[in-house]
Amino acid sequence: MIAIVDYNMGNLGSIKNMLRKLGFDAEVTADAARITAASKLILPGVGSFDAGMHNLQASGLRPVLEERVVAVGVPMLGICLGMQLMTDRSAEGKLPGLGWIAGEALRFEPGKAALKVPHMGWNHVTRRRPSPLTDELPDDSRFYFVHSYRVMCRDDGDVLLSTKYGIDFHSAFHKGNVWGVQFHPEKSHRFGMQLLRNFAERC
Repeated sequence: MIAIVDYNMGNLGSIKNMLRKLGFDAEVTADAARITAASKLILPGVGSFDAGMHNLQASGLRPVLEERVVAVGVPMLGICLGMQLMTDRSAEGKLPGLGWIAGEALRFEPGKAALKVPHMGWNHVTRRRPSPLTDELPDDSRFYFVHSYRVMCRDDGDVLLSTKYGIDFHSAFHKGNVWGVQFHPEKSHRFGMQLLRNFAERC
Protein backbone atom coordinates (compact mmCIF):
# COMPACT_ATOMS: atom_id res chain seq x y z
CA MET A 1 0.00 0.00 0.00
CA ILE A 2 1.14 3.54 -0.81
CA ALA A 3 0.35 6.00 2.00
CA ILE A 4 -0.30 9.61 0.98
CA VAL A 5 0.53 11.58 4.11
CA ASP A 6 -2.27 13.90 5.24
CA TYR A 7 -0.98 16.80 7.32
CA ASN A 8 -3.70 19.31 6.35
CA MET A 9 -1.77 20.94 3.52
CA GLY A 10 -3.90 20.65 0.42
CA ASN A 11 -6.32 18.37 -1.39
CA LEU A 12 -4.65 14.96 -1.70
CA GLY A 13 -7.48 13.01 -3.29
CA SER A 14 -6.36 13.59 -6.88
CA ILE A 15 -3.07 11.77 -6.22
CA LYS A 16 -4.92 8.81 -4.70
CA ASN A 17 -7.36 8.75 -7.61
CA MET A 18 -4.60 8.72 -10.22
CA LEU A 19 -2.71 5.93 -8.44
CA ARG A 20 -5.88 3.86 -8.19
CA LYS A 21 -6.62 4.52 -11.86
CA LEU A 22 -3.18 3.08 -12.58
CA GLY A 23 -4.05 0.00 -10.52
CA PHE A 24 -2.16 0.70 -7.28
CA ASP A 25 -3.48 0.50 -3.73
CA ALA A 26 -3.20 3.98 -2.20
CA GLU A 27 -4.85 5.81 0.66
CA VAL A 28 -4.76 9.27 2.18
CA THR A 29 -3.99 8.92 5.89
CA ALA A 30 -2.78 10.74 8.99
CA ASP A 31 -2.74 7.51 11.00
CA ALA A 32 0.74 6.59 12.22
CA ALA A 33 -0.02 2.86 12.11
CA ARG A 34 -1.12 3.02 8.48
CA ILE A 35 1.95 5.06 7.55
CA THR A 36 4.16 2.53 9.35
CA ALA A 37 2.52 -0.32 7.45
CA ALA A 38 2.92 1.32 4.03
CA SER A 39 5.48 0.03 1.53
CA LYS A 40 5.87 3.51 0.00
CA LEU A 41 5.07 7.06 1.08
CA ILE A 42 4.07 10.25 -0.69
CA LEU A 43 4.37 13.68 0.96
CA PRO A 44 2.34 16.18 -1.11
CA GLY A 45 1.43 19.70 -0.08
CA VAL A 46 0.24 23.13 -1.12
CA GLY A 47 0.85 26.20 1.02
CA SER A 48 3.58 27.86 3.05
CA PHE A 49 6.78 26.20 4.27
CA ASP A 50 6.43 27.07 7.95
CA ALA A 51 2.79 25.95 8.04
CA GLY A 52 3.82 22.63 6.52
CA MET A 53 6.61 22.04 9.04
CA HIS A 54 4.37 23.13 11.92
CA ASN A 55 1.62 20.72 10.84
CA LEU A 56 4.03 17.81 10.51
CA GLN A 57 5.31 18.45 14.02
CA ALA A 58 1.93 19.16 15.62
CA SER A 59 0.35 16.07 14.06
CA GLY A 60 3.03 13.81 15.52
CA LEU A 61 3.85 12.53 12.05
CA ARG A 62 7.37 13.91 11.78
CA PRO A 63 9.04 11.28 14.01
CA VAL A 64 7.05 8.55 12.23
CA LEU A 65 8.32 9.75 8.85
CA GLU A 66 11.87 10.14 10.14
CA GLU A 67 11.83 6.55 11.39
CA ARG A 68 10.34 5.08 8.22
CA VAL A 69 12.28 7.14 5.67
CA VAL A 70 15.65 7.73 7.36
CA ALA A 71 16.02 4.68 9.60
CA VAL A 72 14.19 1.99 7.63
CA GLY A 73 14.64 3.35 4.09
CA VAL A 74 11.05 3.27 2.87
CA PRO A 75 10.77 4.98 -0.56
CA MET A 76 9.35 8.50 -0.24
CA LEU A 77 8.18 10.92 -2.95
CA GLY A 78 7.71 14.61 -2.10
CA ILE A 79 5.45 16.67 -4.35
CA CYS A 80 5.48 20.50 -4.59
CA LEU A 81 5.61 21.77 -0.97
CA GLY A 82 6.47 18.22 0.08
CA MET A 83 9.65 18.43 -2.00
CA GLN A 84 10.61 21.75 -0.42
CA LEU A 85 10.03 20.44 3.12
CA MET A 86 12.66 17.75 2.49
CA THR A 87 15.39 20.39 2.15
CA ASP A 88 17.20 22.30 4.90
CA ARG A 89 15.24 25.55 4.78
CA SER A 90 13.15 27.98 2.74
CA ALA A 91 13.39 31.72 2.19
CA GLU A 92 9.63 31.69 2.75
CA GLY A 93 9.87 30.86 6.44
CA LYS A 94 11.98 30.57 9.56
CA LEU A 95 11.54 26.94 10.58
CA PRO A 96 14.16 24.36 9.55
CA GLY A 97 13.12 21.72 7.05
CA LEU A 98 13.44 17.97 7.34
CA GLY A 99 17.02 18.13 6.07
CA TRP A 100 16.87 14.93 4.00
CA ILE A 101 18.33 16.76 0.98
CA ALA A 102 21.06 19.41 1.23
CA GLY A 103 19.50 22.50 -0.31
CA GLU A 104 16.97 25.26 0.13
CA ALA A 105 13.92 26.84 -1.46
CA LEU A 106 14.41 30.34 -2.87
CA ARG A 107 11.80 32.75 -4.21
CA PHE A 108 11.58 33.55 -7.89
CA GLU A 109 12.48 37.18 -8.48
CA PRO A 110 9.74 38.73 -10.64
CA GLY A 111 11.93 41.65 -11.71
CA LYS A 112 14.33 39.36 -13.54
CA ALA A 113 13.46 38.31 -17.10
CA ALA A 114 9.93 39.74 -16.61
CA LEU A 115 8.89 36.66 -14.65
CA LYS A 116 5.36 36.26 -13.42
CA VAL A 117 5.24 34.82 -9.92
CA PRO A 118 3.97 32.26 -9.18
CA HIS A 119 5.38 30.10 -11.95
CA MET A 120 2.14 28.56 -13.13
CA GLY A 121 1.36 26.26 -16.04
CA TRP A 122 3.11 23.71 -18.22
CA ASN A 123 6.87 23.64 -18.58
CA HIS A 124 9.47 21.24 -19.92
CA VAL A 125 11.98 19.35 -17.81
CA THR A 126 15.56 18.42 -18.68
CA ARG A 127 16.91 15.10 -17.48
CA ARG A 128 20.17 15.51 -15.57
CA ARG A 129 20.82 11.83 -14.82
CA PRO A 130 18.99 8.49 -14.96
CA SER A 131 16.63 7.37 -12.21
CA PRO A 132 13.86 4.77 -11.92
CA LEU A 133 11.44 7.66 -11.33
CA THR A 134 11.97 9.03 -14.84
CA ASP A 135 12.25 5.76 -16.80
CA GLU A 136 10.37 5.81 -20.12
CA LEU A 137 9.62 9.53 -19.92
CA PRO A 138 10.18 11.07 -23.39
CA ASP A 139 12.72 13.81 -23.92
CA ASP A 140 9.94 16.36 -24.50
CA SER A 141 8.23 15.62 -21.17
CA ARG A 142 6.42 18.55 -19.60
CA PHE A 143 4.65 18.93 -16.31
CA TYR A 144 2.22 21.29 -14.59
CA PHE A 145 3.76 23.73 -12.08
CA VAL A 146 2.26 26.10 -9.50
CA HIS A 147 4.89 27.59 -7.17
CA SER A 148 6.61 30.80 -6.09
CA TYR A 149 9.68 29.15 -4.53
CA ARG A 150 12.24 26.98 -6.30
CA VAL A 151 14.52 24.30 -4.88
CA MET A 152 18.27 24.56 -5.35
CA CYS A 153 20.26 21.49 -4.24
CA ARG A 154 23.74 22.02 -2.84
CA ASP A 155 25.00 18.74 -4.27
CA ASP A 156 24.62 18.65 -8.05
CA GLY A 157 24.64 14.86 -7.81
CA ASP A 158 21.20 14.97 -6.16
CA VAL A 159 19.60 16.82 -9.10
CA LEU A 160 17.38 14.64 -11.25
CA LEU A 161 15.51 17.15 -13.44
CA SER A 162 15.95 20.84 -14.10
CA THR A 163 13.56 23.40 -15.59
CA LYS A 164 14.08 26.86 -17.01
CA TYR A 165 11.89 29.72 -15.86
CA GLY A 166 14.01 32.81 -16.33
CA ILE A 167 16.75 30.81 -14.63
CA ASP A 168 17.40 27.09 -14.29
CA PHE A 169 16.04 25.53 -11.11
CA HIS A 170 15.96 21.97 -9.81
CA SER A 171 12.54 20.54 -10.56
CA ALA A 172 13.30 17.03 -9.24
CA PHE A 173 15.88 15.43 -6.98
CA HIS A 174 16.82 11.91 -5.92
CA LYS A 175 19.03 10.69 -3.11
CA GLY A 176 18.87 7.13 -1.86
CA ASN A 177 15.24 6.28 -1.09
CA VAL A 178 14.08 9.91 -1.32
CA TRP A 179 12.66 11.56 -4.44
CA GLY A 180 11.13 15.02 -4.82
CA VAL A 181 9.33 16.81 -7.67
CA GLN A 182 8.31 20.47 -7.77
CA PHE A 183 5.54 19.94 -10.32
CA HIS A 184 2.20 18.20 -9.87
CA PRO A 185 2.27 14.78 -11.54
CA GLU A 186 -1.40 14.26 -10.70
CA LYS A 187 -2.22 17.22 -12.98
CA SER A 188 0.28 16.36 -15.71
CA HIS A 189 -1.68 13.82 -17.76
CA ARG A 190 0.33 11.05 -19.42
CA PHE A 191 3.70 12.36 -18.21
CA GLY A 192 2.52 12.45 -14.62
CA MET A 193 0.89 9.06 -14.96
CA GLN A 194 4.17 7.55 -16.13
CA LEU A 195 6.09 9.17 -13.28
CA LEU A 196 3.66 7.91 -10.63
CA ARG A 197 3.66 4.46 -12.21
CA ASN A 198 7.45 4.47 -12.04
CA PHE A 199 7.39 5.42 -8.36
CA ALA A 200 4.91 2.67 -7.56
CA GLU A 201 6.64 -0.04 -9.59
CA ARG A 202 10.34 0.79 -9.85
CA CYS A 203 11.47 3.06 -7.02
